[in-house]
Amino acid sequence: MSDNPNADRVRSYRNPVYDGYFADPFVLRCGDRYLAYGTGSIIDGRAFEVLESRDLNHWRRVGGALQLVAHELGGDYWAPEVVHAENRFWMYYSVGTGDVGHHLRVAVADAPEGPFVDQNVNLTPHERFAIDPHPLLGEDGRWYLFYARDVLDAPRVGTALAVDAMPTMASLAGRPVAVVSPSADWQLYQRDRPMYGGVYDWHTLEGPSVAYRQGRYYCLYSAGSWLNESYCVSWAVADHPLGPWTEPDVDRRLLVSVPGHVRGPGHNSLVTTPGGTDLLVYHAWDEAMERRQLWIEPLRWTQHGPVTSGQGWGDLRLPD
Repeated sequence: MSDNPNADRVRSYRNPVYDGYFADPFVLRCGDRYLAYGTGSIIDGRAFEVLESRDLNHWRRVGGALQLVAHELGGDYWAPEVVHAENRFWMYYSVGTGDVGHHLRVAVADAPEGPFVDQNVNLTPHERFAIDPHPLLGEDGRWYLFYARDVLDAPRVGTALAVDAMPTMASLAGRPVAVVSPSADWQLYQRDRPMYGGVYDWHTLEGPSVAYRQGRYYCLYSAGSWLNESYCVSWAVADHPLGPWTEPDVDRRLLVSVPGHVRGPGHNSLVTTPGGTDLLVYHAWDEAMERRQLWIEPLRWTQHGPVTSGQGWGDLRLPD
C-alpha cells in the first residue's frame, strides 16, 4: 500500500501492522495521516513511541512523545491517549512503578508528535491506583475522562472502570462514577494475588474506549490478564457518559485469543477512516509471547451492538 494518499490503494493488510513492540495502542487521525502512541521503552529521552502512517498499514517511527516527569513519580509510563482541543494537543497517561503508585496525568503540546510537557497535575489523588485514561467529548459538548482503578469493596475485588467529568482539559470534577465492575470468571487476572495487605482472587477490567454510535454510548474495554491468552475485549452501553452502564445479557466478547493465531488481544482504541469505517486498534502477543504488537480489525455496528470477525490473521481487507 502506498504512502501517497493520491495513489491507487491496494486495500489489503496482515497483522501485526508494525513489527516492533507497541502495547496499549491509541491512534489519532490528523487530516490525511494517522499517529499511533503506545506503551514501551523510552525513545530519544522521551516516553511513548509515536508512529505515523498514511494508510493504517505501513507505519514509520517518529520518535518519543512525552518529556519525562520527576523521577520520584515513577519510571513506568503507560497507555497514552491524545485529543485536540482549544487549539492544542492534550495527552492523558499514567506514571508509577510497576503495579504501585500509578496516577493519571495530563501533558500538552502544540503538535501531535509532541514534545508533550506534563502540566504538574495529579488528576486522581483520591484513587489508590489509576491507569488507562480515555478522554471523551460527549454529545452534550462536555468532556469526560474514563479510566481504570483498583476497588476492594466489591463482590469481585480488582480493577474496575470509572468515569469523571472534566471541568477543564487539565482537571477532573473529583466525583467519579462507576462504569463497569468485574462480574465474570473470564475477567480473572490472578488467583491469590497479594495486594494492599490482603490476598485476593483479583479480577481486572481496563483499557476503556468509548464511542457514540446508534444514539448510545458504547464502552469497549479489556478484561483478564494482559500477561497471557485470557486477555480479551468486551463492551457495555449507556445513554449518557455518566451512565448507568449495562452489559449484554449474554457473553459478547469482541476479541478473544484464537489458538495458533491470536494471543491475548486487548487494550483497544477506535479510529474512524475518512470513508466512515470504524477500526478497532489493539495489541496482541507475538508467537513467542515476547512482544505486544499493533493489530487492527474492522468493527461493525448492528442492532445488537458492535461486532468483529474475530479473525484478524492472514490476508485481510482494509475498508475505506
